[in-house]
Amino acid sequence: MKIFGIAAVTAGFVAFTAQAESIAPTAVSYTDGAVAQSLTGVAGDVANGRIIVGDKGQGNCVACHQVSDLVDVPWHGEIGPMLDGAGERWSEAELRGIVSNAKMMFEDSMMPSFYKTEGFTRPGDGYTGKAVTGEIQPILSAQQIEDVVAYLATLKE
Repeated sequence: MKIFGIAAVTAGFVAFTAQAESIAPTAVSYTDGAVAQSLTGVAGDVANGRIIVGDKGQGNCVACHQVSDLVDVPWHGEIGPMLDGAGERWSEAELRGIVSNAKMMFEDSMMPSFYKTEGFTRPGDGYTGKAVTGEIQPILSAQQIEDVVAYLATLKE
């Protein structure tokens, strides 16, 4: 019982620490569209990243991209490039930059900026994210970005 209690406290502390160390959307540093530094300092969760990419209520990447690994998700889009091989085409830093704000690398991209909170007008409160503090929140959290990057990095041809 004591071990479980220590593990739970440790897990809670790690989660709190990861949240406390997140880089704010306005403080992300882009170099040629890439973001070298992790947004959280915590490794991304590949399984959670896969869920986010395919979930129409979260990342919804499949609205524009096809991903062969997500055969269980219907209606893949064809607007963006196929994500198969993304882990070979782009480095982890480039993937982080693309997911955070694709326009930093591809100026004319139609892809939404998943980790940006200023410099645009969102079409309504439903697309603003969960405003916990009354501030505009990014579409995905810093850890969700890291999870998506971890998943995309596994997509090899």
